[in-house]
Amino acid sequence: MAFRKDFLWGGATAANQCEGGYKEGGRGLANVDLAPVGPDRFPVITGEKKMFAFDEDHFYPAQNAIDMYHRYKED
Repeated sequence: MAFRKDFLWGGATAANQCEGGYKEGGRGLANVDLAPVGPDRFPVITGEKKMFAFDEDHFYPAQNAIDMYHRYKED
């Protein structure tokens, strides 16, 4: 499939994919910060499983994200 010459590409990200610095600059935890990867993700996001702090049993991708908090000057 060929794209028209005037086709415009776009992109989008969400804040939690970019931010990083979850415990710096006075920023508190957001609900998405506590959404782990894996089978507990959906139950946490929907409120079925309550998580109010990080634990050792899960990986939380929003903790680091792509870390724009520290890397914005490089970008």
